[in-house]
Amino acid sequence: MTMLPSPALAAAMQEVTAAVEVALDHLLPVPAGATAKLDDAMRYASLGGGKRMRALLAVASGDLFGVPRERALRVAAAIEMLHAYSLIHDDLPCMDDDDLRRGKPTVHRAFDEATAVLAGDGLQTQAFLVLADPATHPAASVQAALVAGLAQAAGPRGMVGGQAIDLDAEIRTAAGRPLTYDEIARLQALKTGALIGFSAEAGAILGEAKPEDRAVLRDYAAELGLAFQIADDLLDHEGSAEEVGKAVGKDAAAGKATFVGLLGLDEARAKARALTNSAKSRVSTHFGPGSMVLQELAEFVITRRS
Repeated sequence: MTMLPSPALAAAMQEVTAAVEVALDHLLPVPAGATAKLDDAMRYASLGGGKRMRALLAVASGDLFGVPRERALRVAAAIEMLHAYSLIHDDLPCMDDDDLRRGKPTVHRAFDEATAVLAGDGLQTQAFLVLADPATHPAASVQAALVAGLAQAAGPRGMVGGQAIDLDAEIRTAAGRPLTYDEIARLQALKTGALIGFSAEAGAILGEAKPEDRAVLRDYAAELGLAFQIADDLLDHEGSAEEVGKAVGKDAAAGKATFVGLLGLDEARAKARALTNSAKSRVSTHFGPGSMVLQELAEFVITRRS
């Protein structure tokens, strides 16, 4: 059954979405002069769209450790910049070749391919600039930990590596050697899960939390990220472009490795439910009532329609 977010989660999502939008507007370059087109493309990709799930994870985890909201929002904005960069490059003709993202034309369609590549590059580097700023945290050690954490999540042993495996999986599938469940899980842990993991841990880094606290958030995020990807696969199979905001059915048509393709609909749903229940239990047991937003977000991840 499709569910809307609970009133508490809906309020938290609305609050963080609005606040991150303001932060992004402030932190992104203002279109001017010779780089106006590039600046416009960066803002087009980042503002006014998306679930802001990663931003909410950063803010909600920061709330567990009393992190000032303005610091958490700067980190959340940096994460959203990095995420937007990944979507721009994912959508390029040389990658997934998509024309629609967040219900509007992809950046290379709204502008052109060269501008899309540069806008992605600009957003990626702007994210690290924000994290390294003393306004995000006055301690250089915390700045460095944030920069290192995001770099790890985004790089060859994170999101970029996952994309490389995903491209290779199409070749393997065409050759009759499809990925196994464990291989698909590894692919998605890198491509999707790594940035979700950093988002959940970012608030703990800002709050200089204990290692055991950070470990619980990492484990929670690993299960959340996998459940999120299974839900995405289900939406790609069952949803509509109007609901999802992008083309559906392309993964199966392209022979991409998906959980639905491997497990089938019923088993995929059951797996997503088990992962969600485990993720909720982890943070509830360790952090108590203060983790309610994280718990409800895990539930919403597998019941959403976009």
